[in-house]
Amino acid sequence: MAGQLQLTFVNFKKDSYIVVEGKQNADRFFIIRQGKVRISKEVEVVEEEGGNILGPGDFFGVVSTMSMHSHIETAQAITDVTLISVAKDQYGQLIQNNTPVAMKIILQFSRRMRYLDEALTRLTLKNTAENDPSHLFKVAEYYAKQSQYNQAYYAYHQYVKYCPQGQNVNLARERMMKIAPYASAVKLKHGADEFNRTYPKDSMLFSEGEPGDELYIIQKGSVKITKIVDNNEVLLAVLKTGDIFGEMALLESKPRSASAVAYEDTMVLAVNRANFERMVGTQPQIIARLTQLLSERIWFIYKQLANTLITDPLGRMYDALLIQLEKNRVDTLSHAGYTFDFGPKELVNMVGLPQGDGTLVLRKLLENSKIRVVGEKINLADISEIAKQSEYYRKMQKIEKARRESTVWS
Repeated sequence: MAGQLQLTFVNFKKDSYIVVEGKQNADRFFIIRQGKVRISKEVEVVEEEGGNILGPGDFFGVVSTMSMHSHIETAQAITDVTLISVAKDQYGQLIQNNTPVAMKIILQFSRRMRYLDEALTRLTLKNTAENDPSHLFKVAEYYAKQSQYNQAYYAYHQYVKYCPQGQNVNLARERMMKIAPYASAVKLKHGADEFNRTYPKDSMLFSEGEPGDELYIIQKGSVKITKIVDNNEVLLAVLKTGDIFGEMALLESKPRSASAVAYEDTMVLAVNRANFERMVGTQPQIIARLTQLLSERIWFIYKQLANTLITDPLGRMYDALLIQLEKNRVDTLSHAGYTFDFGPKELVNMVGLPQGDGTLVLRKLLENSKIRVVGEKINLADISEIAKQSEYYRKMQKIEKARRESTVWS
């Protein structure tokens, strides 16, 4: 039986600031009981879906509290408000005592993730990714051209499966026959009760565009999450043991918005919709972990959206490296060395540059003696160099913006 949950009610007068963007050590979030709250950000890259005015039943501060990062938004009372204050360590109890609240948070986070992810795709790649099964053929064609036959074979197979009347079905079958001898790590079928699964390195767990009804918890190994847009593979994340992914398709019954590929030999636990609904009530620690991971991703994607506003591509590269350090909770003032778990090509993908342009910018980056490539991974001799360079380019950006604005008004 769940223990008694002691919730605290707090009142704020009209115009009071409740949380302030950039403040560290968020330790609680708020559910609005009465009144209205305005959410704002210093860099408003995209307006929140549903607007920035929150009312009774809405919540804020969850992203920063559950991810244990700094606040990504400012919340100000626009009427007198009464809020329910929930400390981070009370979240597990809240789930057990009030499952609908937990589901509301998770479902809203899932929708927010998809919305922000689409906004990031539009801003970085000036394009909108297709998320229906016909897109599987384009994904397969991309990987075939890159000689990545495991991914290509999987995507062709799923295209034929989900688009049996598609205009490229015969071509897909023909391509599959040609590349079959080279596709050595492909897993296409699983038993209905096979929840523990193993995937060899470079095999695809799922492709963007295909329907999905499972989420996955990594038991061992790592998985990279990628997206193909405008004939570019964009690396969204590298997930490790304990991470959860694939939840958006399960929660919203929509096609996968990205692909998942085993980065090394990997073992996962697959959770379907029926099992997930049971888990919400019986395993609050897994639901708390899912909320934490969604919070991490939303925090990360806000940082990536702000990165798109840096006009100097070298500045964007430094900032992308800084975001990765912050994401991994590395002390950015440290003078110690550090090796990222990705290489130059992935860094170019992260900032949404075409490979040709990206290679030129990369050369400039590697002119910095404190940055080098070791074993195909980016290595730092001094972590603090990244924060210093990123701050320099952000300062230059502000000066340039102020100069342009003064020119307009003069």
